Amino acid sequence: MTACAIENETAGAAEAAGDAVLEDDEPDAPGEPAGCGVPGEDGAGGGDGVPEQAGAPGESGVPAGAALAPPALTIAADGSYAARLTLRNVAAEASGETAQAWCVERWTLDGHEPYAVPLPLDQPEEPDSQVLPLADGRVLIRRRVADRNAFSLLYPTGPGTGELALGTIGCADLSLLPPSPDGASAYALSVGARSTALWLVAGGTFGPELVAEVPGRCSGGVWLDRAGRMLALDREMPGGGPVKAVAVDLERGGEVTPLLQIAPASNDRLLLADADSGLLLIRSNAPGHDRLGWGVLGSCLPVRFPECLRPADLAVTPFAVQPGQMLMPESCAVALRIDGAAGSWLGVWRPAGRRLHQLAVPEGWQAGRGVWTRDGALRLPYANENVACGVALLEAPVDGERGTGPAAEVGAESGMQPSAAAAPLPMCKPIPLGQAPLMGRMVPG
Repeated sequence: MTACAIENETAGAAEAAGDAVLEDDEPDAPGEPAGCGVPGEDGAGGGDGVPEQAGAPGESGVPAGAALAPPALTIAADGSYAARLTLRNVAAEASGETAQAWCVERWTLDGHEPYAVPLPLDQPEEPDSQVLPLADGRVLIRRRVADRNAFSLLYPTGPGTGELALGTIGCADLSLLPPSPDGASAYALSVGARSTALWLVAGGTFGPELVAEVPGRCSGGVWLDRAGRMLALDREMPGGGPVKAVAVDLERGGEVTPLLQIAPASNDRLLLADADSGLLLIRSNAPGHDRLGWGVLGSCLPVRFPECLRPADLAVTPFAVQPGQMLMPESCAVALRIDGAAGSWLGVWRPAGRRLHQLAVPEGWQAGRGVWTRDGALRLPYANENVACGVALLEAPVDGERGTGPAAEVGAESGMQPSAAAAPLPMCKPIPLGQAPLMGRMVPG
């Protein structure tokens, strides 16, 4: 892959020589259909879509006071709604005792004040169900029913909850993709031994529809445009080999084109993409170990791997990019989840700033969730004992300011701290991103 590099003359010299270099911020430095059946018509039983509920009990009813991991909150592509699974107190009919059961909860985020609406049904939900909000306020839920996956849309109807069954898919391994930018569609991946099936599970005409078969085992899922046409997936080809991000064109029958190709043997995954500026957030082991890097869609300059994005003993994961920065990828503010021994907190970084601001977060922050406004304000959803549904507004710090969160040390703030022993970075001839995701570069199946 090629991507944008700034303030390093090595890139220009390499480009003139016909090669691109992986740079640091330091100056020296066709298969079977994935085992899926035809969608059912009965709809029995009713994203980023992956619930963060590790350790949750397998039963729907949970004794009060049981320790559970916080459920994941999924935010609609336009930031208007969010949804999650949550525990509610219910009275057991037989004993009369109070227990807790899972149900869907929808958050409204675009009004004067955020508020949450529970969407309970007659039966509690299973903790491994997945939910995804649509732009019209309905919530898609995927449930496992025996060896099938059932899809329904839930919505509030006065005092109750309405449910529209969409159908089922007979796949053992299926997961929802992040919300589509069009706000009306939802997609899911089913991984088989030699290929991955891409399904349209909401927004179609006759229930779930098989959209494409992508050779290889795919994961991830990042939207590259505002129309919901171009989808990036991280793919490993049958028989093994490195993981490479590819672009799938949904309007051309799932045509696949290369997207990231940093080094021949490196694992190159796409984490985030901004359709306005073209900024890409990438994780790759091309520098010798996994590093967080950035590039620009359509650029012919190298990927950069900033030192400030690898603070010691901390895990850093980007989750939101500031929109509306047309032709200015270096100015985009990027929100990152930082995980360490003290818990999870917030990081804010800009490519041009070369500084990682580490900031405190509200109690009960839905870690790794948030939405940027165009003018650089970050909206962080949270819930705690005192606030059932809240949104904290945080202005992006300028790069002359110091961070205030946990571990906000001088070394973590600066993008110029020395790395480990200097090592030569591999040379490569990457694929120009200006050609990769569009058309005319179809990969043989």
